[in-house]
Amino acid sequence: MPSLAHLFPADLSFADLSFAFPWLAALLPAPVLVYWLLPAHETRRPAVRVPFFAALAQLSGAHTREGAGISRRGLGRMIALVLYWLLVLAALMRPQWVLPPIHQDRPARDLLLLVDLSASMDTQDFTDASGNRVNRLVAVKQVLEDFLARRQGDRVGVAVFGNAPFALVPFTTDLGLARQLLGEMQVGMAGPRTAFGDAIGLGINLFAASTVPAKTIIALTDGNDTASQVPPAEAARVAHDKGIVIHTVAVGDPAAAGEEKLDEAALKQVAELTGGGFYRALDRDQLAQIYTRLDQVEARKVDTVSFQPKVELFWLPLAALTLLSMLVQALRLVRLPRRRAAEAAP
Repeated sequence: MPSLAHLFPADLSFADLSFAFPWLAALLPAPVLVYWLLPAHETRRPAVRVPFFAALAQLSGAHTREGAGISRRGLGRMIALVLYWLLVLAALMRPQWVLPPIHQDRPARDLLLLVDLSASMDTQDFTDASGNRVNRLVAVKQVLEDFLARRQGDRVGVAVFGNAPFALVPFTTDLGLARQLLGEMQVGMAGPRTAFGDAIGLGINLFAASTVPAKTIIALTDGNDTASQVPPAEAARVAHDKGIVIHTVAVGDPAAAGEEKLDEAALKQVAELTGGGFYRALDRDQLAQIYTRLDQVEARKVDTVSFQPKVELFWLPLAALTLLSMLVQALRLVRLPRRRAAEAAP
């Protein structure tokens, strides 16, 4: 249950008080207009004819006309009715405390990492920070760990591919989860071959439900497509039509042959068709520099959403109306026996 300090912050003033429907204040004179323009309410009931009706009416303080008696309202009752109307009108206007605005940053970019897990990524042509010989995937995971740590404000997704592509991490702002699952990737877990074109197609499908203006794919692969049903160039054209930019990062030795061959031409074509960049990583240092450049090209994008919370106060005039009506009724119940006793006295 909210405390009074929450409902009425100390730094608020009457300048922060507003009404959701201020135009209802135009109804303020409505009871006066009704009193002037409409006939008095009539209640018919049995009566006894007496020759001294006028004298009785005069003694009771009522105005009379032929066949009727018009009773007067006391001053207290009139004040109560006016207060009733003011409180009802105040509740209908919905008074509100306007609290200070709250600003929230929301991701304006969806970033998808496409990571090649084919058998060629097991080639040990990289060295780690300690100088030890490691395979391509280990080097990629080490650099991606640092890259993701700097992507606060983006929604990041991860897809892996081998014989077929699979979504490893759906788009999320939980970068810790993305880094954890990236660390658990293993060569061959998606099959030994390379379906790069199909991986781009999966990326396009993952972006289908995205509503952010900036959509980016960073594809990290040796580029030697050996298993795709859709050629990488065709998939890239579809991505361009969908407003998706693809940056390609070539990993490995261009002089390699066979399954471990680095297909730079295919990666360059994919990047050019989508307006992205092509980067070559022959060792771990170059790979780290590439992600630094990507961090600059694909700068953090956020939309700042502002909203101003309001505390509804319509219940206050309603509570006052309830208490006032109960008080008036209690006074009437107290005064009624006294009036009857006074009337019965000789």
